[in-house]
Amino acid sequence: MKVHVKYFASIRENLGTGGEALETKAGTLGALRDELIARGGTHAQSLARGRAVRVALNQLMSGEDAALSEGCEVAFFPPVTGG
Repeated sequence: MKVHVKYFASIRENLGTGGEALETKAGTLGALRDELIARGGTHAQSLARGRAVRVALNQLMSGEDAALSEGCEVAFFPPVTGG
């Protein structure tokens, strides 16, 4: 299925892109993250399992067990603080 992935803040800076459209066989957000980590390099570093990474599905904060659907939007970003 085709999904639209967006990267924000330090993840975007590390990857050098704000997003991409990609074909995936992943069924969940967690499986998609694992596919991206498997690319190696900066994807593996930026999205590594030991790093705090937040994920949104269609602009709603979601857990990694959330199911993907054709054409959905997935956003990866580091935790943010404000004040």
